Amino acid sequence: MSTAIEIRHGHMPLVVARLRGPDVSSTLVEIEQRYGDAPGFFEDEPLLLDLLEWPDSNRQPAPLEIQALLDGLRRIGLRPLAYRGGSPTWQQALQARGLVPSDLHGAGAVRPVEAAQPPAPSPASPAPASVAASAPTALVVDRPLRSGQQVYARGRDLVVLAMVNPGAEVIADGHIHVYAPLRGRAMAGARGLAEARIFALALEPELVSIAGVYRTAEAPWPEEVRGKPAQVRLTSGPEGDKLLFEPFS
Repeated sequence: MSTAIEIRHGHMPLVVARLRGPDVSSTLVEIEQRYGDAPGFFEDEPLLLDLLEWPDSNRQPAPLEIQALLDGLRRIGLRPLAYRGGSPTWQQALQARGLVPSDLHGAGAVRPVEAAQPPAPSPASPAPASVAASAPTALVVDRPLRSGQQVYARGRDLVVLAMVNPGAEVIADGHIHVYAPLRGRAMAGARGLAEARIFALALEPELVSIAGVYRTAEAPWPEEVRGKPAQVRLTSGPEGDKLLFEPFS
């Protein structure tokens, strides 16, 4: 699915927003659709604007449009600091607003954040038993979620034991498990974890998203999973990332 903007975490300690166009207004609409219900979704995280995929054939934005874009990114908790690529129109407007050109090679690589693996303890220094106990536990919700309600499991999985109604939203940095009908919106891997998955006993959502790749109910869900026990996961191929829907066997 082609999108106007893709926001993910990069290798460096900053977020990358890859802008594709075709114009700033489309990008603002998409930001509102994806993050408008969760202002402050990001935590004042530094942002690199990646303009390498903004075609020269696209209409070049006016400075006020660029200011509106920066304001929209700040509303969802991002802090634009730098950019790379872009036409002279983009570069002049961004520099006038305090952004600097990026010279961080590889910093703009748009890849999910992967947790660093701790070194294996040596036989002489076994890891203390308390380390495992410090791992974050899943957030468990045992009540139905009504339209307009939102639950976010920051830094952990989310387990919902009741129905997620249309208009409700469940978000997790890890996996999402819904042991009931999922009829609202579900966003797993919210901070870039591409290995995150969504599980539901009855999959009929308004929207599902994993690591920023999303699909809405505007396109019919595959018949083999619609309203049935199923999982959603992210796969990568020659055409890019896409969501895969699989029924439970």
